[in-house]
Amino acid sequence: MKHDVTNIKLAADGKKRILWADGDMPVLQLVRERFAKEKPLDGVRMSACLHVTAETANLARTLKAGGAQLLLCASNPLSTQDDVAASLVKDFGIATFARRGEDVKTFYKHLNAVIDQKPNITMDDGADLVNLLHTKRQAEAADIVASMEETTTGVIRLRAMEKAGTLMFPVIAVNDADTKHLFDNRYGTGQSTLDGVIRATDVLLAGTKVVVAGYGWCGRGTATRARGMGAHVTVTEVDPLRALEAVMDGFNVCPMAEAAKFGDVFITVTGDKHVIRGEHFAKMKDGAIVCNSGHFDVEIDIPALKKLAKKVNTNVRHCVDTYELAKGRRIHLLADGRLVNLSAAEGHPASVMDMSFATQALATEFAIKNAAKLDRVVHNVPKSIDAWVAKLKLQSMGVKIDRLTDEQKKYLASSGEGT
Repeated sequence: MKHDVTNIKLAADGKKRILWADGDMPVLQLVRERFAKEKPLDGVRMSACLHVTAETANLARTLKAGGAQLLLCASNPLSTQDDVAASLVKDFGIATFARRGEDVKTFYKHLNAVIDQKPNITMDDGADLVNLLHTKRQAEAADIVASMEETTTGVIRLRAMEKAGTLMFPVIAVNDADTKHLFDNRYGTGQSTLDGVIRATDVLLAGTKVVVAGYGWCGRGTATRARGMGAHVTVTEVDPLRALEAVMDGFNVCPMAEAAKFGDVFITVTGDKHVIRGEHFAKMKDGAIVCNSGHFDVEIDIPALKKLAKKVNTNVRHCVDTYELAKGRRIHLLADGRLVNLSAAEGHPASVMDMSFATQALATEFAIKNAAKLDRVVHNVPKSIDAWVAKLKLQSMGVKIDRLTDEQKKYLASSGEGT
């Protein structure tokens, strides 16, 4: 089997990690069991560009159980768990191209490797695979019947392509499913981001001034978790509705130019470029911690920081580089500005990824069954998939809910009854 991993001898540890995560993913287990019996993906050539983690490994196992001929590569140079990549190859027979710390050249070599099989279906975290298919690998795009996208950043890119009229095949916006963004983005990002910050720096959040850039679902989760740990949280926003919501949720809201003066820890989760820039670094206090939890490493203007720095001390701690500025001020940049929750920690807990990946697998099945009907636009995940995943997740947690009575159903379906 063709593959490229850091060390195949790490497979034993990776398998333990994968099976441990699987124990907390009961909904995905049910999907895998059905897929193994029905083979809804039989014969499908599938290429995926995802964060290669233990949770992703269980999604990959599910897709393979469904009959997919799956090739997997990493969607971020620092998010790969090398032992998991090794186990996917050795223990589960899934061709994997992923090395933690891989350079840009290797990253694109891996992207091209998974495209070489001329896939029918693709799956992305961030739309890099789709982007390559729309630029240098357009010949292979003709074979694609649909693609799945699981990140906010990726959906933004794909909707821009749709608007420009350049999207060459249908895309399912898995990120926009309620069972994904309401839980994965909010609770998963919130917990794992702070986990990454703490592991990298050992900072005490209680009493610390934390600045969260962006109040989308990831920002909401990060701000809420930080406040829960005793931090004084400030939110920066460009959207008036989100800013208003942050104010009414009890957070301080102000422009980054003001927050830069007092913040201790800065976390970007916007999906946009250069949210923290040179003029902000110039105002930060000595010892400020800066990190990103958006998909790409562009939210922090690292070239501007390098230009301001008199000296850069690399790896002062794991995933921490210290930039020494004028008058001895230091700014600590975490994980090279990449996803701090996956680079400095283990990413989202398996329990929340259970819903995301169950939805991802079922969306793939839906796309294959309905490929002939799907236009070349960005599609939402069917509500029936959301409802099924939510129902099973509640059951796995031992939670019961009410059911509508016949009288209630009739009332909700009618308009005659009033005051």
